[in-house]
This record gives sequence, C-alpha cells and structure tokens, in this order.
Amino acid sequence: MKNVLLLSTVFLVACSSTTSGPEVRASAPLIYVQSARQAADITECLQEKVLSMRETSYANTTELAIGPRASHIDWLITLTPSGSGAIVKVQRSSGASDDLPEPELRFDIARCTT
Repeated sequence: MKNVLLLSTVFLVACSSTTSGPEVRASAPLIYVQSARQAADITECLQEKVLSMRETSYANTTELAIGPRASHIDWLITLTPSGSGAIVKVQRSSGASDDLPEPELRFDIARCTT
C-alpha cells in the first residue's frame, strides 16, 4: 500500500510540473532573426495565428509566451526593437507539448516577420 501511495504521488508531481519563463529564457534560441517589421506589427499578426498566447511588455522588449496555461510555457518569443524593425528570438521549453508543432510556428513566424 505504501508503494502505491508513493508511486501515485510521484506520478502527480510529474504531471503537474511546469515550465517557467526563466527555464525557457535559458535555452538556446531556435530562431533568431532581424525583421523589417515593428514588434507591435509582429505581435498583432501572431495573435491572429496562434492560440494561447500571452503578451508581456517591459522597457522596450515584448515577450509572447505560448502555452496551454499561464503556468506553463511551450514557446517564448522575444521581440526587441532594432533600427527600423525588430529582432525576433524564439525559444522552446524542454518539456513543450505538441499543441503547436515547431514547423507550424516557424511558418507563422516567417509570415509575420516578412
């Protein structure tokens, strides 16, 4: 009985694990491009294409967190103004779900940054 309880607890902890912003920010970028479009234009375009996206702005940087819940981030898109456009950095969490596959996100990023 003790083993069943312990196994159940371990299973619940594993299922409830979250991917935080700092963990994703520490990962290597999958996409790092300079766009001629402004960060606000890219954000507006992506909001039309991607579900479960949350926007956070501070100083001159915009972060777009993509994930099924506020406590879990699958993808993090950072938009930083640069010249007449923006630098776009896309990072994926190590525990990302397949709700938004990488090829689909790459296509959306390409459409919204050109």
